[in-house]
Amino acid sequence: MDRIRGLLRLCALAFVFFAGLASISLPGALGWSKEGHIITCRIAQNLLGPEAAHAVENLLPHNLNGDLSALCIWPDQIRHWYRYRWTSPLHFIDTPDKACTFDYSRDCVKDACVDGAIQNFTSQLLHYRDGTADRRYNLTEALLFLSHFMGDIHQPMHVGFTSDEGGNTVELRWFRHKSNLHHVWDREIILTALKDFYDNDMVLLQEAIEGNFTDGIWFDDVASWKDCDDLLSCPDKYATESINMACKWGYKGVKESVTLADDYFDSRMPIVMKRIAQGGVRLAMFLNRIFGDPEEGFASPT
Repeated sequence: MDRIRGLLRLCALAFVFFAGLASISLPGALGWSKEGHIITCRIAQNLLGPEAAHAVENLLPHNLNGDLSALCIWPDQIRHWYRYRWTSPLHFIDTPDKACTFDYSRDCVKDACVDGAIQNFTSQLLHYRDGTADRRYNLTEALLFLSHFMGDIHQPMHVGFTSDEGGNTVELRWFRHKSNLHHVWDREIILTALKDFYDNDMVLLQEAIEGNFTDGIWFDDVASWKDCDDLLSCPDKYATESINMACKWGYKGVKESVTLADDYFDSRMPIVMKRIAQGGVRLAMFLNRIFGDPEEGFASPT
């Protein structure tokens, strides 16, 4: 009977996974591009302690062999499905135009924002130790949502201005093609970096990002990235960081129909890469503490 239940669980999750792949081209504002989310999750996975790594493997469909990055874009793929339509507002935070501040009570009404979502799914995953007898939550989905939303909250334009929907309605040109400000931060900068510096190889880009925080220019900052006394309040800090960066680096100097090219790319690319790194390090910190490795040291990525 246990074997049958396990097979049914695997088949159900596999259906959701492959059906999700079919919907990857759905319109709408996403978080990081698929590349950004995948790298965030790979960075996190390389920093997991043994207990967290085992829990992640246990919660994922068995055919994935514990590869969290394989499903890190799933929440973007299903956000317009009827069953998951309620998740669509959870990918971002709208703040008052040009206020350049984040206030949870003002900007996350009824907890319906990416900050509130991270808190919610963190709380759900803390029930993992209760075992299979606790069926109040779908912990596999909670893991996927937490992993994805940790990436979203670190994308600066996901904590943007209300009137332009985080830059989505600011139409412009990225070098020679049409785009919008939100998409520039979601994907254009990442794709341009991949093409210009990494031969379109995500592994090389990931290794470069990891090198910067394991023994490179961000090494001395990592301890502060992981500074978190309370997992449920720390996302407030991440959201505040993002709106500050959106104002200082995202919106600054950008007007409707402007052409953004080398100057914008060269100055913003390091910020995008650092935010991906911070998202990965912090996701690992969350998972290690949730699943039982609170004292896990900072390991070099494997």
